[in-house]
Amino acid sequence: MSDLIGASLPRPDALNKVTGAACYPADLVRPGMLHVQVVFAHRPHARILSMNTVAALQYPGVVAVLTAKDVPYNAFGLIDADQPVLCQDVVRFEGDKVALVVAETKDAARIAATLVVVEYEDLPLVTDPQAALASGAPLVHEQRGTNLLCHFPLRKGDIAQAFAEADAVVEDTFTTTWQEHAFLQPEAGIAFVDEQGRLVLETAGQWLHEDRRQLAQMLQVPESQVVMRYAAIGGAFGGREDLSMQHVLALAAWKLQRPVALVWSREESMIGHHKRHPVIIQCRWAGKRDGTITAVEASMVADGGAYASTSVEVIKDVALFATGCYEIANLAIDGYAVYTNNIPSGAFRGFGAPQAHFACEQMVERLARALDLDPDTVRLQNIYREGSLEPTQQPLPAGVSALPVLERCLQEARTRWQYGESTQQTAGHLKQGIGIACGIKNVGYSFGFPEQATATVEVYGQADLERAVVRIGAADVGQGSHLILRQIAAETLKLPLDKVTMICTDSSEAPNAGSASASRMTFMGGRAVNDAAQKARENWSYTDDYQAQATVQYRAPGTTVVDPVTYSGIPNYCYGYAAQAVKVEVNTLTGQVQVLGIISVHDVGKAINLQQVTGQIEGCLAQALGYSLLENFLIEKGRVLTPYFSTYLLPTVLDMPEEIIPIVLELADPHGPYGARGVAEMALVPFAPAVASAIHHATGINLNQLPMTPERVLTALHQQTENSQH
Repeated sequence: MSDLIGASLPRPDALNKVTGAACYPADLVRPGMLHVQVVFAHRPHARILSMNTVAALQYPGVVAVLTAKDVPYNAFGLIDADQPVLCQDVVRFEGDKVALVVAETKDAARIAATLVVVEYEDLPLVTDPQAALASGAPLVHEQRGTNLLCHFPLRKGDIAQAFAEADAVVEDTFTTTWQEHAFLQPEAGIAFVDEQGRLVLETAGQWLHEDRRQLAQMLQVPESQVVMRYAAIGGAFGGREDLSMQHVLALAAWKLQRPVALVWSREESMIGHHKRHPVIIQCRWAGKRDGTITAVEASMVADGGAYASTSVEVIKDVALFATGCYEIANLAIDGYAVYTNNIPSGAFRGFGAPQAHFACEQMVERLARALDLDPDTVRLQNIYREGSLEPTQQPLPAGVSALPVLERCLQEARTRWQYGESTQQTAGHLKQGIGIACGIKNVGYSFGFPEQATATVEVYGQADLERAVVRIGAADVGQGSHLILRQIAAETLKLPLDKVTMICTDSSEAPNAGSASASRMTFMGGRAVNDAAQKARENWSYTDDYQAQATVQYRAPGTTVVDPVTYSGIPNYCYGYAAQAVKVEVNTLTGQVQVLGIISVHDVGKAINLQQVTGQIEGCLAQALGYSLLENFLIEKGRVLTPYFSTYLLPTVLDMPEEIIPIVLELADPHGPYGARGVAEMALVPFAPAVASAIHHATGINLNQLPMTPERVLTALHQQTENSQH
């Protein structure tokens, strides 16, 4: 293997990004373009009685006001097309769109939007997911007849016998909340009709070809008549998987046949795209004195909000990871995704795994304490090994590295922090503790969803290969995928990096590589590029034409749906494994929790670019810290109470510890390119329970609700004091 694989090569886009020369979607707006302004419902559940657009149309500079009747096919959705482009009869959350004002200037569009008069009749709200399941609850989608979007059950073994024979049983309820993706660049883009009569949309997203499919369906035109292009993308984290403003931008350009632009404010972005799913997890765990975890019973209810988005797939992951990375013989797990009148929930880094692990890793510790055993001993005894059976009764995909990852984490914590000795330090009201947690997260699409990535490689040269062009429709949302794919191509073709040209950001010029999500792009896109490069090289060696090409569609090992009778299935073809040690200091006077250090151990199969891998881990840890301690996205009666970054607290550099130690293991995956597997989401999965464990180690309190704010820490400390006095 040459110096290219594993090398920390510099990002080719870095200089332009730090100097401001890089073109993000908001930078594409040009003089002479029309400006689009969305008229939001700003009410969580109501019937539209009438809409008057006369005053808006008469406002100087206004070109058009578009409503539901202007939409050729008024429904969209990543999986289930249950969301209207523009609402015609009912609005179901406050970010629903009812009209578009298109004007010559941004100011004219903004002012005229306030002149669109909509008369509403408020409808009964349902904002609690458990209440939404009750008989007689108000219906979010009347035609469905139920608020239940999905029930996903898993069964294994004899749960009743296991609980009856257990030496200890622990029971508790955990709640997690919404999280805002908080990407630095709010939604923006331009759209126009080109000289070939095609609709061209330039924006930021995670999946060129899926965006194109939904827009073509909305406009009722062939997909070849829609071109998606991505400018520089300022972060995504799952928040750009669903259409947020692409469809209204496309509608305006197509209807008016003029170039249009749309740039959202942060406040519009906050109500305009989906969030992480809040989940309520009620669970019971059972174990034997020898340390075996024998049974888990769990009910997990996810608030899907007003529209389906990816809730059906997220709740499957929440249920699948209810037992974390432990092999447990007896299970009864029920996952429910529910419609409410809250903001829609959808994809967010971790995709259900962080919520599940917040409960399961704490339950492992509580069960261990009930059995009077060391939690880490219980972890090591029950953790997945090669050949272990998943909750779906099938062996895990080969390359199970949960045990070596956990062992390395424990070793590092003992060496660096003397973990396991008398590590609890107290200085008056400041108490320190160390917590451990481990986690598992799938790489790629699950449960039978067709998983593929396609790449075309063109090679040129006479006596030797001289250069190559790689075409692959892969979004680089800031994670560096374009450089990774280029390194793989250059290595496979034995070319210098600067002799490989990437074409990735135009749906009409690059084949479908699937979404930049599910930690899949290095694995899937990398395999497609690797295989296409090998094939192109072979084709070149058999031709006298000085050039050759190959297109390869890589299909991952097959997955299956879970059989509804036997509950058996193959949910995933690859997993990533992580383990973390977190050191915290708790101020018992204020409830403030300061993270002092993080050890984050990951098996990445093979680091194609080591600096990018460690950068992903460190960046993910900042998001994990926010999710665990700070970010409290509040909704009351269907209305967002935290619409600004000033009210929604994000971690800053002062919240991050000085000591962050990413540790990368390279235990090759049998299918990944050069053995690589994905890592982008993994650091988020075990972090919150590791913090909860560290807080317990420092203070003795248990915390069951995210985020673990100072108020919640103080409440638990006061409760502890009261209980000790009785």
